[in-house]
Amino acid sequence: MSQCVDPVVGKILAGWRYDISGIAPEMRGVYEEHLVRCERCRSHQRLHRGIDLGLIILASLSAAVFLLAFALIRHFGPRHAIWLELAALAGFALSALIWLVVAVATPAPTTMVDVAKFGARHVHDRLPAEIRERLPEEIRARIIGQ
Repeated sequence: MSQCVDPVVGKILAGWRYDISGIAPEMRGVYEEHLVRCERCRSHQRLHRGIDLGLIILASLSAAVFLLAFALIRHFGPRHAIWLELAALAGFALSALIWLVVAVATPAPTTMVDVAKFGARHVHDRLPAEIRERLPEEIRARIIGQ
């Protein structure tokens, strides 16, 4: 892998897990410029966002499986069902807690919003002019990013 173009800024970004979403917009310029110029830091940022999104997806799937287990236990009503139901609900609660911690501690939700805005902008640009003009100004400003 290539070397970082500015090791000082690269170490700062690494300490923040390449997350600049929480800093002031005035301070963000240097870090955004560094991420544009430095392939190494940009690839690390993509890796960290992929891990964050993977954790959220995994916690969501885990919660769904525990809910499914609870529903199946309720449906079939095996012996000692109350203990199995409690275990399934505890698993769901733990998965929901992990999902919440990951969502709050990482910029993954911000990343998802940015991806959604990019998709909306792409669709907006392909709309015929007469349809684009019919959109309310508030929505148009949000899509364009003003």
